[in-house]
Amino acid sequence: MLVDSPPEQRADTAPAPPTRRAVRGLGLLLSVVILVLVALASIAVGAKALSPDQVWHGLFHSTGTYGDVVVDERMSRTVLGLLAGAALGLSGGVLQALTRNPLADPGLLGINAGASAAVVTALTFFGVTSLTGYVWFAFGGAAAVGALVWFLGGSRGATPVRLALAGTAISAALYGYLQAVMIMDGAALGKMRFWTVGSLASATDSTIAQVLPFLLAGTLLALGLARPLNAMAMGDDTARALGANLNRTRALAMFAATVLSGAATAACGPIMFVGLMVPHVVRSFTGPDLRWILPYATVLSPVLLLGADVLGRVVARPAELQVGIVTALVGGPVFIFLVRRRRTAQL
Repeated sequence: MLVDSPPEQRADTAPAPPTRRAVRGLGLLLSVVILVLVALASIAVGAKALSPDQVWHGLFHSTGTYGDVVVDERMSRTVLGLLAGAALGLSGGVLQALTRNPLADPGLLGINAGASAAVVTALTFFGVTSLTGYVWFAFGGAAAVGALVWFLGGSRGATPVRLALAGTAISAALYGYLQAVMIMDGAALGKMRFWTVGSLASATDSTIAQVLPFLLAGTLLALGLARPLNAMAMGDDTARALGANLNRTRALAMFAATVLSGAATAACGPIMFVGLMVPHVVRSFTGPDLRWILPYATVLSPVLLLGADVLGRVVARPAELQVGIVTALVGGPVFIFLVRRRRTAQL
């Protein structure tokens, strides 16, 4: 369901009173503190828990002991969780503003489907088996689908409804292709099973290095679009009167969301729910102003992703549940509870 914002809530995008801005600023600072604590828990907790002394020693005085080695291994996983979580939250916030749909996420525009279809193609027809090999296929597939959705949605004449419809249609076609290939090729099914769940377990320094430039560029672009997207939330005519370039803003927003979610999906697999839940919940206490929604989503989305990853390592010791499973199992009921119990601001 596509939701436009009522006039009385659009006014919330105006500058907030000093007291309200101070409260939001303190809340953002508290969110950063929570993120640091969750990141430390991600390093300390696993199949074998580490003491605070071991974590500290591994971070700053590595000498090759068992604890130091474990910290080094978990660092890559934690860093990737921080980057991917922020990317998914930001892309979800941008897409919700772009489509004027508070329940939008990267899956709505077919980006996840494009990455998944590209990975199964790489595995089946090109013999690519390593993560560093098919990460580029995943990113390329996400980018190609993003461009196709933009073209089919009307390009310069794109509207939220057209983009959503184009993304839904392309997703259906690509997931049909995905299932057909995996049914015909049992080996591809086995290889894809782990990737399609969504996981941080395969994180490496090489993977992070490959996706980091895209994540940084997408983050800067998304944050820079907060003001013009706020103007677009007031309606196309009002946005034009305020000097917003609608076509350019939509194109850049589509590009930013594709880069962010495509890079995150390439590195971790299609992790659902983070890009949907966090911006939607953040809007309930920040209001519809994207100048606050996007920074909050950037900080709190990694909290959700890393927290789910830690939980998956604890509940199934010595094995682990992949983070994509945990976000779905835990996040779904929590999201339903929040939607029913709290007033969630609409765009």
